[in-house]
Amino acid sequence: MRYYVVSDVHAFYDELVKALKDKGFFEDSDCKLIICGDLLDRGKQPIEMQNFVAELLEQDRVILVRGNHEDLLEELTENLEEWMQTGIRYTHHDTNGTLDTVLKMLNVSYEKLYMYTSACQRRLYGMPFFKTVLPAMRNYYETPNYVFVHGWIPSVTVGNPYDPTNILPYADWRNATSEQWRLSRWLNGMFAFSCGVTEPNKTVVCGHIRASWGHCKLEGNGYLSGRGYVHDYTPFVAKGIMAIDACTKQSGFVNCVVIDD
Repeated sequence: MRYYVVSDVHAFYDELVKALKDKGFFEDSDCKLIICGDLLDRGKQPIEMQNFVAELLEQDRVILVRGNHEDLLEELTENLEEWMQTGIRYTHHDTNGTLDTVLKMLNVSYEKLYMYTSACQRRLYGMPFFKTVLPAMRNYYETPNYVFVHGWIPSVTVGNPYDPTNILPYADWRNATSEQWRLSRWLNGMFAFSCGVTEPNKTVVCGHIRASWGHCKLEGNGYLSGRGYVHDYTPFVAKGIMAIDACTKQSGFVNCVVIDD
């Protein structure tokens, strides 16, 4: 099977379509698209992204891996009235773009969302994202030679997750709990990989953290400037890992890799 693989498309629908066109996805009748999480938030086209993915689901042409931004959107929607009453501005739902996604999907102002919260919540639950897209998402997808995840495969973390001595392999990760999977969606896969958390004889394909982190920290390509990394957003590839988040908001493009497996 031929797979076209993307991640962290974040409602950048036009950029996703361009990447798929450039790789030949729409002319390839014997393939599937794998999206490694984070369909929405940050971009300006959540409705177009939602409808596109829902259509691919109907055609059985897409495999969806759940990302941390799916968790954020579900949590916000479930508790929308509480968040609106207690104050959502400048919280993580605001800074991560989840609130803006809700406003764009509903096509309402913040004031209207505040006034008609219950009605807005019902409208959200009636949309394809909640009715068909979110239920189709899985924690991971596996082929003979690859494992597709969002952040990384679940690991054993004790104390500071950025201390290499505290991130250890977890052999039974396929049977991890839902909470372990939720936490794994926030992992920097390239960092976990550098700590030895790998799957023997397979390549783990991940997103979540911009690929430039691996190029800079693990390859030495790029350097720190006053405003952060000098970025190489192309996929970071090493034996056992392929990190493909292009940080589309900054790079302006989506990485799409084609895998036959």
